Amino acid sequence: MCSKSLTKRTEISFGEGKYRVKVSAVMTAKGVVVLMFGGEEPHVGSVAIAVPRSSLRDPTKSSSTVVSVYTLIGHKDNEVAKPVAERLARELNDVVVVIVGIHIEDATEEEIKKLMNNSHKVIEKLLENIKK
Repeated sequence: MCSKSLTKRTEISFGEGKYRVKVSAVMTAKGVVVLMFGGEEPHVGSVAIAVPRSSLRDPTKSSSTVVSVYTLIGHKDNEVAKPVAERLARELNDVVVVIVGIHIEDATEEEIKKLMNNSHKVIEKLLENIKK
């Protein structure tokens, strides 16, 4: 990760057209802030905050505890925000705040699967970029 005295910013996207998911991340001295938007109508749908801690099964490994997940009424962005926040906190061993807003009007199950897949792929690319 970046030096504690610096702030690193990165932007990555994955997918095409309305299935594109874009991530903007800022690594600060004491935490990571991630904005994750996509679909036809990027918005704020859910916010998740995860805090790293030692694994209860193996104290030599990092895990995470989601402190809070806030989801706006009628949104399901928490299904992306929570696991992303947990994974990033665990792998980066840092506090993580994730804001997600991904929307396709009247999305089919297949479209939702495609957006979820692109969300996973963009987070993989983000982790690769951060860990460089």
